[in-house]
Amino acid sequence: MNSDLSFFQLVQRCDNANVHRPNLNSASPSSFDSEVLVPLYLSPSPSSAAIGLLRPVIVEQLKLENEENRKNDRKQLWAIDIDKPRITFAAWVDTPSLRTAAMKELCERWRDSGLFSDICGPKKWRAELYPVYKDPFGPHEHPEDDSDSSNFAFDLERSACALFGVVTYGVHMTIYQEIETKSSRKLMIWVPTRAKTKQTWPGYLDNSVAGGISSGMGFFESLVKECMEEATIGADVVNKYARCAGCISYSFRTSTGWLQPEVEYVYDMVIPPDADPALFALLTPKPLDGEVESFDFLDQTSVIAKMRAGMFKNNCALVLIDLFIRLGYCTPDNEPDYMKIITRMHGRFEYERW
Repeated sequence: MNSDLSFFQLVQRCDNANVHRPNLNSASPSSFDSEVLVPLYLSPSPSSAAIGLLRPVIVEQLKLENEENRKNDRKQLWAIDIDKPRITFAAWVDTPSLRTAAMKELCERWRDSGLFSDICGPKKWRAELYPVYKDPFGPHEHPEDDSDSSNFAFDLERSACALFGVVTYGVHMTIYQEIETKSSRKLMIWVPTRAKTKQTWPGYLDNSVAGGISSGMGFFESLVKECMEEATIGADVVNKYARCAGCISYSFRTSTGWLQPEVEYVYDMVIPPDADPALFALLTPKPLDGEVESFDFLDQTSVIAKMRAGMFKNNCALVLIDLFIRLGYCTPDNEPDYMKIITRMHGRFEYERW
């Protein structure tokens, strides 16, 4: 573990994908930065939206998929133009349901064959669908019909999203209390330790409540679900005390080279400084579904020390930095990298250049 990571270095550890950013100042440059990435589009139309970025190993596999389909007189799923370079769904795959079905068959076959097992093998498979949108910053629509006129493009197995470099979304909430005296402020935060059985980041520290947004679920609906499952906090409490406080966005590359651009919607649940024991107990998280080992109520000094030691899941450290900025604990006066931190935590993934 590191013991002296700065806030900016913590941001760099999360926003670490050098995609169309040749001057990216990375805390730990990746050996995969030199890979030539190919954009994934929805259709062969010149006006089609770019929805993801493909690594060379995936490009080669999609070529093999097309060749196998040709040999067996089946429709090819991909339109591949390496000269541009550009890969799209074939013209016949022109609705959300067709794309969803095609990707389901493909990814389940890859899972069962052991292909890319480090990211979507049987032990990594989540059996949870994430939405893919034509515009990652557009509305999170999920229409009842199969029209292709909305922003919704298709659903994709959660663990396979990094294979195709598509943007994923989550909700992260901090439960905290500020205690003020005449001369100082003290910030206390509920911090969970992730279960050692978690498929990702086992044993790391997390935000009070956090989780991905499954397909068809709204932002606040997802938060309510995670609050009960992870922290035993009921919907009535969440509706009364949780508030949306913004979002962060970053481009993460895993240690094995997979690309995962993410948007996290940030929420606060504030414990009043004069909360009576009954209210404090109501806002106290407790493990329920086995994903959290324990919760600890830690002061700001302890939290920051653990952040600097690299004990938090990367994106959870960013959510806490965002909190410190919003509450005025991290300011331009005490943080020399203030502007670098703020702008780096609200990236657009260089999306327009995909």
